[in-house]
Amino acid sequence: MRFGLAIMNDFPPGTVPAERVGALREQVRAARDAGISSVWVLQHYLGNMPTLQPVPLLGALAADAGSMHLGTNMFILPLRHPVAVAEEFATIDHLTGGRVIAGFGMGYRENEFASFGVPMDERVTRYEESVHIIRALWQGIPVTFAGRHFRLDDQRISLPPLQTGGPPVWIGAGPHRTGARRAARLGDAWIVPPHVSPTRLRTLMGHYRDERQRLGRPDGGGLVVRRELLLDEDRERARAIGVAARSELTRKYAAFNAPDATDSYRHLQSDSAAADVAEESYLFTDPESCVQALKELERQGITDVILRMQWFDLPQERMLRSLDMFRDRVLPAFSAT
Repeated sequence: MRFGLAIMNDFPPGTVPAERVGALREQVRAARDAGISSVWVLQHYLGNMPTLQPVPLLGALAADAGSMHLGTNMFILPLRHPVAVAEEFATIDHLTGGRVIAGFGMGYRENEFASFGVPMDERVTRYEESVHIIRALWQGIPVTFAGRHFRLDDQRISLPPLQTGGPPVWIGAGPHRTGARRAARLGDAWIVPPHVSPTRLRTLMGHYRDERQRLGRPDGGGLVVRRELLLDEDRERARAIGVAARSELTRKYAAFNAPDATDSYRHLQSDSAAADVAEESYLFTDPESCVQALKELERQGITDVILRMQWFDLPQERMLRSLDMFRDRVLPAFSAT
């Protein structure tokens, strides 16, 4: 099982992100030296927190990352034209020496879709058409496509990616049967959101594998889960610190309407969401308990875990302390896998 680090590229209101770039570089170098295999950044537009956009940020961090892969978790695909996305990711693939992973999500915030002039009820069809077009363009051959939203007539990408066939496409899809099947159909891996409980995860993985089998893709594909992590010698202190910081972020995210009131978005539905989800899914704990929880994910067949260790105003030194403990007391338990 491999581990990635999701760095914090959305900041508390009033933050000047230029003043935080040095801290982000420090985190990436520390993760690289610890043996973390990938670094990830998120995307939002027009939010209530200053957010560095992912593709240019990954380019800025590439030198610090060394041989680590760099990914988007998630790039909001339906808001962009697939030709532009194909060219941008091909460019960053060249700039990073072929180390990019294209994590494509569907998005959920109504203000983003309204401002881009994209109807929310078109996001699924736009998403699926875009993935097909991007993958085709990355082959470096002429592409003709006639869909509901996009048309190409014998067009070839100007810059084929450095990776043959293009970067791996990891699908961000909701934690439900439809999302699992979409990820199985479209992606090289599925990134499952961090609030999904281990019990629910087992059910979803069954849907994902069944769909891969039905489609004749029995290799299984990558199964990636995100987890929030804060480590401390004292398990209760870890939980208190983690819940406090994550709750502040949750309150900011909850200011935007979720598409529905199902479990897919329950982490945004109450002020106590971080505390509720922490009991089931987050790793706000001591190193030994963290190993046990991750070993259970490994037994279930998870191939990658993307860990976020900082939220809102959690200090840099506290984040780095978790990373150090992960390096010294958690990662060795997985070094032979």
